[in-house]
Amino acid sequence: MKHYILFFIFNILIENFILVQFLGLCPFLGASSKIENAIGMSFATTFVILTSSVLLWCINFFILLPLDLVYLRVIVYMLIISVSVQFLETILRNTSPVLYRLLGIFLPLITTNCAVLAIPLFSLYFNHTFIECILYAISSSFGFTLVMIVFSCIRERILLSDIPVPFQGAPIVLITVSLMSIIFMGFKGLIKI
Repeated sequence: MKHYILFFIFNILIENFILVQFLGLCPFLGASSKIENAIGMSFATTFVILTSSVLLWCINFFILLPLDLVYLRVIVYMLIISVSVQFLETILRNTSPVLYRLLGIFLPLITTNCAVLAIPLFSLYFNHTFIECILYAISSSFGFTLVMIVFSCIRERILLSDIPVPFQGAPIVLITVSLMSIIFMGFKGLIKI
């Protein structure tokens, strides 16, 4: 049990996909201007990552490996991720039109979010069991959610601050991201798995 708790913390803080591995930066920078957008994008991405990771693990071990079709892995993965995003988009359009409008173009962009594809591929690369695959997807998604929410709170504070003209807009956002990245990289060596 201790192993799984450390595994969970390791993926949230130490190997964070956004601030340490620099994957998923497009939705991170684009959808984090308001806390509502960040929460919506985080939960949408979490849903897609979790469902696609489970489906992809099962398809890989029960279909692709036994039939020796491993070379089709990326194509099958992108197809499943696209279907998951379309399913989520349909659900949000019918159940929460406000969130659907807030997320706008960033919702279909989940399909091309490199973190969504990287998490199942890394899970296979690390030879995770089914339980570890689920925990990896959940913990990586929590790390994504944590960073999105913290950064959106900081961006809302930045908008209210008096910032010198040369640093307004993209420069202060990039400086903030780099400082957050330095903080998260400081967690390296904290937990050895």
